[in-house]
Amino acid sequence: MDTPFLTAEQATALLDVKPATLYAYVSRGLIRSEPGPAGTRERRYHAQDVQTLLARQGARRDPEAAVQGALGSALEWGGPVLDSALTRISDGRLTYRGQDAVALSAAATVEEVAALLWTDDPDGWAQLPLRARLNLSAHPRAPLPAEAFAYALACAGAHDLSALDARPQAGPGQAARVLNLLYATLERCQGVPPAPDLPLHARLARAWGVPGQADLLRRALVLLADHELNVSTFAARVTASGGASLQHATLAALCALQGPRHGLATLDAHDLITHARRSGARTALRDATRRHTYPPGFGHRLYPRGDPRARALFTALADALPHDGALQAALELRALAQQETGEHANVDLALAALTQALGQGPDAALALFALARATGWLAHALETQAGGQLIRPRARYVGR
Repeated sequence: MDTPFLTAEQATALLDVKPATLYAYVSRGLIRSEPGPAGTRERRYHAQDVQTLLARQGARRDPEAAVQGALGSALEWGGPVLDSALTRISDGRLTYRGQDAVALSAAATVEEVAALLWTDDPDGWAQLPLRARLNLSAHPRAPLPAEAFAYALACAGAHDLSALDARPQAGPGQAARVLNLLYATLERCQGVPPAPDLPLHARLARAWGVPGQADLLRRALVLLADHELNVSTFAARVTASGGASLQHATLAALCALQGPRHGLATLDAHDLITHARRSGARTALRDATRRHTYPPGFGHRLYPRGDPRARALFTALADALPHDGALQAALELRALAQQETGEHANVDLALAALTQALGQGPDAALALFALARATGWLAHALETQAGGQLIRPRARYVGR
């Protein structure tokens, strides 16, 4: 580009965004701006920053092209690219083994989606020990669900004899034991008797004391079951590739989930909704953006036109609890952010709205995320074990 600076009209045309979105990029430090000609109130925008942002957006939408690009940024929203037959994200759609996740969420159970991802047979769940009765007396107690999950997985990985069975045909059964263990652990953490004969989504609703909203939880669990190679899923695959048990691969994923740029983003979205209910959507968005440098619960690099999981979950929540205060606050936030910045709500905001609507605290949003995503973690661990390849990227030395 010949000139180092662009007018607002030129920058918005290149980025294909509204002026409000350009100003949001500036406030988040993505694009630098300078005063325009003397005597005017215009500003000029760094052309190189605009080009860099355009390149990032292209890499997010085409990860394979990103891998073939500069090695220095290959690990950020690009490489390594691993072969997988599980989940595809393309053109704004999320599919599990070729089946649309939003369509599945209309009626499929957690068990059916788990069997689909683990065995490519949605009817195969009946042969899996998802209704097994487990003895958790040896597991340490913990006050928070995520902490309790970690204790249970570590203990089971060390002491469950089935974890040592490396035969491929044993994998789906082991995965079922791990998933069942997490739900049983939540029941114990919530202080309710185990109910292994219930479907998994009904067990969660019972543990939270909202049996009438079991179907709403089923939809959320299905929509969040997998999401390709995110941070936690990649951790599960790397761990499984070294020969670790499914329990320990799931534990590694659970640890990776607990970062503010991944699973803990739901906590920030939860706080945003709470602030909006108290002070209004505009004040809450302003304060949250100032604190985090971006609006939590908005935007997703893989869904530039909006997160389909969030849309589906908001629709289901509006059908089930149309007058709920948390939902109304989230919808106001969604409309305001779309109008002011062009950013779409993502599944973190929808998940926070759901858990608040069900009377649950912020830790419940993380627990729901972990329970849902465990299905995908286990599927990726099984696929990695079946492939038999060690995932061991090389480092490009840049030191002295």
